[in-house]
Amino acid sequence: MTLITLIGRNQAEIGKEFYYLGPIADCRDCKLKGVCFNLEAGSRYKVVEIRSQTHECREFHDDEAVAVVVEKIPTPAAIPKKLAMEGSMITFSESKCENLACNNYQLCHPVGKTGGSKYKVVSVSSDLDCPAGEKMVRADLYRSAPFQNFSPVILSYIST
Repeated sequence: MTLITLIGRNQAEIGKEFYYLGPIADCRDCKLKGVCFNLEAGSRYKVVEIRSQTHECREFHDDEAVAVVVEKIPTPAAIPKKLAMEGSMITFSESKCENLACNNYQLCHPVGKTGGSKYKVVSVSSDLDCPAGEKMVRADLYRSAPFQNFSPVILSYIST
């Protein structure tokens, strides 16, 4: 199934990845909201094609919105080693660790992943060196059920 959404022209680049965090309240009256808000909140996407259609959009200020084809991709995260079986379904639990200086902080607190939600373990890569002594591994997670609690932000772009 082809997923088409709208993003700012400045962000429309093949291979660019972003997290869709949910609809913005200011957009509730926009006639194009069905195209912008058709992604799954809390999931990660990659731009695979840029279409020629453009639209004015007040959220992109001096930029216009452009239609793009995206594909949903797994999100890297740190999970307990005992849960790390490729193909298994897990209930995600965010780390309680608040060590912002830790090299694994972003994996232990992945964008868009919420505690109590179900995810499929797509792949397991390496053991992580945890300063708190937890046995954690890096894994790619894919959301298995729709996310219900919307954030007030549309996109969170990944720095490349």
